[in-house]
Amino acid sequence: MERVRCDGSNICYSDQGKGEVIVLLHGFCGSAEYWEQVIPILSSDYRVIAPDLRGHGASEAPLGPYTIEQMADDVLGLLDTLEISECTMLGHSLGGYITLSFAQRYASRLKGFGLIHSTAYPDSEEARENRLKSVSRIQNEGITPFVDSFVPGIFAKATASVAPQLLERAKEIGYKTPPQGAAGAALAMRERPDRRDVITATTLPVLLVAGEQDGLIPPERTFTSDKPNITQATISGAGHMSLFEAPERLAEVIKDFAQASVSINSHS
Repeated sequence: MERVRCDGSNICYSDQGKGEVIVLLHGFCGSAEYWEQVIPILSSDYRVIAPDLRGHGASEAPLGPYTIEQMADDVLGLLDTLEISECTMLGHSLGGYITLSFAQRYASRLKGFGLIHSTAYPDSEEARENRLKSVSRIQNEGITPFVDSFVPGIFAKATASVAPQLLERAKEIGYKTPPQGAAGAALAMRERPDRRDVITATTLPVLLVAGEQDGLIPPERTFTSDKPNITQATISGAGHMSLFEAPERLAEVIKDFAQASVSINSHS
């Protein structure tokens, strides 16, 4: 992992492969390691950059609530430092919320963008309440019990019996999340606005990926638009974690999309 300074805090990132740039943003209580099965497939054709988001993995975890905008600005700072003028940005879950904020404000830096098991909808009132319960639990009990209860719900039900090692790996990654980082990110997600208009208004290529058995963000909450510039893909048998449950299929979907985005941009 390499390290850069963004907005006064250190952001660590993985940088592999050569060519057109794909930026992968992980989900809540994850890190760049969430992409460990996807990056080797993509980096044979692309330069793949995967940061540990603010408050996650090896990146710094400042105290206090974060905002999705702040987390997107960290990614902008990373791209500026690496002198990357344009990329295709794809975000998983929390990473998708950050991608939408980035696309809303820095569209000129993107060749295309996408949500992977994410949504442009804001939190419901119930979800907002649950974020506060999560923060309280993390602060009172620490990260380990929280991750132990959180991880089973993000996989398809069958995965626990068919491939329990995948859940264990997600937990291992989750345990490395600094408690104040998890709390800060949970509060950022709670306050995020409705960004469906970012998807409906953009002329950029957009990729929307849903897991057929995602209990956290069902496909209908991901597929908020079907304009001609939007590619929709459902990963069969996957829950919220196709990057673990079906990495080859997800990588194939991403490659097809990135290839199309690059050719659209080269002809425009």
